[in-house]
Amino acid sequence: MKIPPFLKKGDTVAIVCTARKFMPEEAKPAIHLLESWGLKTKLGRTIGLDSCQLGGTDAERAADLQQMMDDDNVKAIWCARGGYGTVRIIDLVDFTKFQNQPKWIMGFSDVTVLHSHLNTLGIASLHSIMPFTVPNAPEDVKKTFKDALFGNELSYTIPSKPYDVKGKVKGELVGGNISILYSLLGSKSSINTKDKILFIEDLDEYLYHIDRMLYNIKRNGYFENVRGVIVGSMRDMHDNEIPFGQNEVQIITAIMKEYNIPIAFEFCAGHQKDNRTLILGSQVEFEVNERDVKLKFN
Repeated sequence: MKIPPFLKKGDTVAIVCTARKFMPEEAKPAIHLLESWGLKTKLGRTIGLDSCQLGGTDAERAADLQQMMDDDNVKAIWCARGGYGTVRIIDLVDFTKFQNQPKWIMGFSDVTVLHSHLNTLGIASLHSIMPFTVPNAPEDVKKTFKDALFGNELSYTIPSKPYDVKGKVKGELVGGNISILYSLLGSKSSINTKDKILFIEDLDEYLYHIDRMLYNIKRNGYFENVRGVIVGSMRDMHDNEIPFGQNEVQIITAIMKEYNIPIAFEFCAGHQKDNRTLILGSQVEFEVNERDVKLKFN
């Protein structure tokens, strides 16, 4: 797994739209944040474009991402916001140069398309806040993003839950948004989870949708040789008039019970304010005990 070079003061970070539209005025908080860390910002041509809620046409978004990937002066690429649309451009982008000269690509939600594709190419990436979410991000969350970008030590300890499954493992961290992982099954962007630690999270889904997606993920072998599972935010779940009968914790527990691996719920990452940065593709130590859940990046 290739770890892109960490940033230093004076480096340039590009902000681009791979999915929903994002206006220049919306970028100001993110620009201010980067500048406060001694970094420079380069706005992509897609910032300010609007094509059926997307940040430009598929061709425009792919070209913008391609330009920033191939620009030697750009040291990291920050996806402006999620929503939908990255899957429409992933096959229009040439990763040849990027594989030889990788740089950090950052974001979450729909950016899981890029995280997954990069993982299949053997390149690490950052599951992090995005320019769209900067205004509501707590200072300690922003600090985790800075620490990851600059190569500082990164580890998390949170209280364990009664329904967590105890255990201690090491492995490569992979994953992202459940809906996106599900949508990538069968494609060349679908990750290999063998001997890895899987992170999953989602937002605004029906409970039976979560059950259906996870069963399909299971049938595709994602859980057979996985070493552990970290469940992030699972906010705003919906139910039908006739209740499904299980909440998100019960659904995941029932599907995973045969594997006898550590599982942590309500981890501090995903669609919530406490969205701490995860280095996907890195080696981690993951422990769930009576008191704590610990995740340390090596």
